[in-house]
Amino acid sequence: MMRPWTVFNLGLTQLISWGVTYYLIGAFGNLIIEDTGWSREAVYGGYSLALLVMGLSSAPVGALIDRRGGRPVMIGGAWLNALGCLLLALGGNLALYFTAWIMLGLGMRMSLYDAAFATLARLLGHDARRPMSQITLLGGLASTVFWPIGSALAETLGWRGAVFAYAALSLLAIPLLITLPVAARPITSSSRSSTGRVETARQKVWAAGLFALIVTLANFLNSGMSAHMIGMMVGLGLSATTAIMAASFRGIGQSAARFCEVLFGARVDPIALNLFATVVLLVSFVAGFLAVSTWQAAVVFAFIYGAGNGLLTITRGTVPLILFDPASYGRLVGKLVAPSFLLSATAPIAYAATITRYGEAGALLLSAAVATVGAFAALALFVLSHVRAP
Repeated sequence: MMRPWTVFNLGLTQLISWGVTYYLIGAFGNLIIEDTGWSREAVYGGYSLALLVMGLSSAPVGALIDRRGGRPVMIGGAWLNALGCLLLALGGNLALYFTAWIMLGLGMRMSLYDAAFATLARLLGHDARRPMSQITLLGGLASTVFWPIGSALAETLGWRGAVFAYAALSLLAIPLLITLPVAARPITSSSRSSTGRVETARQKVWAAGLFALIVTLANFLNSGMSAHMIGMMVGLGLSATTAIMAASFRGIGQSAARFCEVLFGARVDPIALNLFATVVLLVSFVAGFLAVSTWQAAVVFAFIYGAGNGLLTITRGTVPLILFDPASYGRLVGKLVAPSFLLSATAPIAYAATITRYGEAGALLLSAAVATVGAFAALALFVLSHVRAP
């Protein structure tokens, strides 16, 4: 078993790493546009480039964790995050801007949830489910903590000074990651505590495909919302300050849902929880149409979306544990989630174009359509996992 303080340290690294990388563009995107004069597509295209890099590097990084363990990989990711933020703050042209996002893309793949989940799976096998849920409690607060912090830093230091501060904050993850244990050897199939849920080769192919589709659609929505949620709320009639406050409830919803999962999740089938989470995600976008009228509705939208997304983050780590062999968790999941990064790379630009042409309501309609497909895919995976081969 892993010591509780080690799990806490890993969770704290997720809070820091998500806050200073993935949620960076949501805090500073509009400020970068105003300061540099670059187009919205170019500014958010840097973030999309980072997600593309995450997708291209996903399988190799997962395989590297299977072979070498997660500690050196995640420490390397923290260094890349710091260097990427530093270059972003200092860069004065688009070439340096895009180079910074390339570094951040590789750093994110080496330091965020997928790397942490693979690290835990390598160390603990099927026993990794509870620690996976626990580390997301702090990680889920990243937007709640760093969007207001980023806004306050930008008011005082400008966006470049704020991102420079982010580079320094990135380094705080390194001493925390050093506390991770080093596995003497990777887990093997013989060490598994249970067999996979799916039995036949055909079931495994379908299960893998459905899981990849669910993760891909959830990542597309997460990428779009991370980049544009605050801007969408402003476009729907809220002030910038109110929009930041309301959007911050996304993180509260994420951590509240994950806290419930930590308390009661052992009694719930992860695949059933996955289905429930996709339905919650769909409901959130229906509530989002009301955000144009009051800040209270915007808070409800952000909270419900955060709850659904928070649960999906957990099931993204735990569903493969019961479907497949933990011995090859990093390599297999790395391959399955790679398309999610590639598609989500298009989300910031797709949302920007949708908002420009159809307005914020059009972006919400796009989100609801994507969430509907995800819910049906989760239903299909649930049915498949409960059908026994003859």
